[in-house]
Amino acid sequence: MSNDSSQQGFSHLNAADQPVMVDVSGKTDTVRVAVAESRVFLPEIIRQQFSGKDIHTAKGAVFQTAILAGIMAAKKTPELIPLCHTLLLDGCQVDITLEEEEAVVRCTIKTTGKTGVEMEALTGASVAALTIYDMCKAFTHGMVIRQTRLLSKTGGKRDF
Repeated sequence: MSNDSSQQGFSHLNAADQPVMVDVSGKTDTVRVAVAESRVFLPEIIRQQFSGKDIHTAKGAVFQTAILAGIMAAKKTPELIPLCHTLLLDGCQVDITLEEEEAVVRCTIKTTGKTGVEMEALTGASVAALTIYDMCKAFTHGMVIRQTRLLSKTGGKRDF
């Protein structure tokens, strides 16, 4: 099995089926952007706590804290996911909105480099969702992180 991700198979396995970090040294730097989303179901008791555009608890403003946590997590992605490359992030934006019964977390990451930022966007959205759960669990454990997914990516070989 080849380490060339353009061929069939897993790009993080070498010919001996051992894990490797993909060699991106031959790639050209391009602008890369990824957007990921996590959705958190918020029971009525939590939605009742909204004041303006945020939930205020004894721990602080929930969405504000989750945004900071998402940004911090995106920057630490290679420390959490073993085969991710360390990237210089040109930008990271986490937005959280309330849509009916869900907090919708969107994390947008931008870099100029040889490899994509999908994992950074997914990590940022995931940790922001986990932070919402953590800060609101005093009200109820009935929250559900329903979905985390990649919405789009541009740059590199293929756009999504």
